[in-house]
Amino acid sequence: MWRKPNTNTQELRTGANAAARDSQRSVDGAQELEPATVLLRRLHWTVLRPLASLLGGNERSLMRGPGIELDEVRAYQPGDDVRHIDWNITARTDQPFVRQACVERALDVWLLLDVSASVDWGTARCLKRERLVEFAAVAGQVLGQHGNRVGALLFAARPLSFIPPAVGRKHLLGLLATIRQHPRQAERGSTDLAAALARADAVIRCRALIMIVSDFLVPDGWQAPLRRLAQRHEVTAVRLHDPRERELPDVGLITLEDPEDGNQLIVNTSDRRLRERYGQAAAAQAERLHAELARSGVDQFELSTDTDLLPTLIRFLHTRRMRRAASVPR
Repeated sequence: MWRKPNTNTQELRTGANAAARDSQRSVDGAQELEPATVLLRRLHWTVLRPLASLLGGNERSLMRGPGIELDEVRAYQPGDDVRHIDWNITARTDQPFVRQACVERALDVWLLLDVSASVDWGTARCLKRERLVEFAAVAGQVLGQHGNRVGALLFAARPLSFIPPAVGRKHLLGLLATIRQHPRQAERGSTDLAAALARADAVIRCRALIMIVSDFLVPDGWQAPLRRLAQRHEVTAVRLHDPRERELPDVGLITLEDPEDGNQLIVNTSDRRLRERYGQAAAAQAERLHAELARSGVDQFELSTDTDLLPTLIRFLHTRRMRRAASVPR
């Protein structure tokens, strides 16, 4: 199996009749881009408001100390600060109890965004790049509140644009505009995720939440840098996916092209055994990626071009919230 089953070919899109949009539309044509303000307004009604009503709440610190949000009440132990004694409970139980609160601390959020040629493709509701932009907008809006800073690092065959973290709607709009207006990658070469992770490890000094948004169709070598990054930060891998990356349609002879190195291959999709081998190889590739991300100690979830953003985010955030609650030391 070739490395990239998500080949950028017009024959595949037309023959499969699966495209909801024209894949040849220019990604770097500013006149065709939805303005960042319009994007946020659209996502506000379709994603942000439902998320707020279903989940609510803010990011909870992993540390304890002075704060407003009560974490627990426990029995007094020698060395505890007497100022934290809960006198009401102590009077009722005849045993001293202390209150512990979560530390109120702003969170740095970093988005590591894959803008390589392989994300400028899609056969369902949108391109993978468009799904990436929508996720960046939602993550920046939801996580960039209450003093949390949001930054970004764009990468392809090498680390590209670096956007330092900052707060505020103006900063978020500028960040989204930079992502949306980033040109298609003209230079040939495989996506260098390892270099992007090394760059992030060098520039992100304080503990942060890092979200890597990529299709992970990259050469090996990124596993060790990812493990190092996950030791210092909370890391989530967001895997971009299109249905045709795991299943070929029966549309006869088609030309497949690797969007990053330009290599082409003519295949007969009417061959049932070929389609079965393709599906098996793609499934094995996905299972291997899932296992490697799990071994690296990062959260992960998948964003597909054929499903809505909201249900996927709700499932992931519910899981993350339960995991964070369980990880707070008792």
